[in-house]
Amino acid sequence: RTAKTYSGGMRRRLDLAASLVGRPPVIFLDEPTTGLDPAKREDMWGVVRSLVEDGSTVLLTTQYLEEADALADEITVIDHGRVIAHDTPDGLKHVVGGQRLTVRPVDPAHLEPLGAALTELTGNRPVQDGRHSLTVAVEDEDVLPRAFARLNADGIRVTEFSLHLPSLDEVFFTLTGSRAETTADTDEELSA
Repeated sequence: RTAKTYSGGMRRRLDLAASLVGRPPVIFLDEPTTGLDPAKREDMWGVVRSLVEDGSTVLLTTQYLEEADALADEITVIDHGRVIAHDTPDGLKHVVGGQRLTVRPVDPAHLEPLGAALTELTGNRPVQDGRHSLTVAVEDEDVLPRAFARLNADGIRVTEFSLHLPSLDEVFFTLTGSRAETTADTDEELSA
């Protein structure tokens, strides 16, 4: 069959397979998992990892920050055609500063008192995401038991209470001052 008769995802997989069949020493991949379903995306990540383990150098350009975090040894952040940061994924996360505490109340009506409590405890203003949770920068991990006790005392029950490094999305937002674009016509992307 000719390639044009296949679905978009299958054509993408054929394109990637043709690029990788010769095991080249240097490989340039531009958003290699665009159009792939989650299972095929994981398979592609495995292929990229095996190429690197076999000694190939892979230059990956992507706007999918989860992909850059999963695959990159080093990341260069480009904003409007200029390099604004270069480091390892963890190094970039530390540039943003500290860890993040994410808390999701059982009752979304508790977001406002939760936000006030987190601001008071950390000295930082939390940010709300689309899942009805709040995330706040934490410089001192000793705040965790105090935060948990405060929420318990205030009667705010939670379904999530997690401490984590900032995501590369948060790094990108902090470095560029704008939300990461997910369309192909953006000037902002990561090279990994």
